[in-house]
Amino acid sequence: MQICNVCSDQTPKYRCPACKIRYCSLVCYKKHKDTCLPSKPTVQEPTPDLQRSSNNAEQPWTVEDLLADDEETDKVPLERLKLLGKSEELKDLLRNPHLCQLLQEIDAADRKGDAMKAAMQEPLFVEFSDQCLKIVENNEYNEI
Repeated sequence: MQICNVCSDQTPKYRCPACKIRYCSLVCYKKHKDTCLPSKPTVQEPTPDLQRSSNNAEQPWTVEDLLADDEETDKVPLERLKLLGKSEELKDLLRNPHLCQLLQEIDAADRKGDAMKAAMQEPLFVEFSDQCLKIVENNEYNEI
């Protein structure tokens, strides 16, 4: 498992578009950008925005942005991930403002593992998690 190249504490989920180092949060990105040394000239890519909205015109994250090559065994195939966006059950759950607040708090947390443990105490979050797992693990959903 990799660790953030900036804080050396969390699991990184972003990659600097200029120098390709991995970092875990917007806070770490802001610390890093002042000292970033691009490895080669690149086209300007969007930076992570933890408050990204669904109507934002920026490019979506790719699986490659989120996981390193050595983490292949932990990846959910992209086709299965796309099924999450088609689920009416998930859309219904995401209409709940309390669930949206929980998800935003997890995303913004410095210690995501601790935030996830706390969220798992909430029945609504457990229902959301179970529904996500049901979709990505269930063969009847996965027949495309």
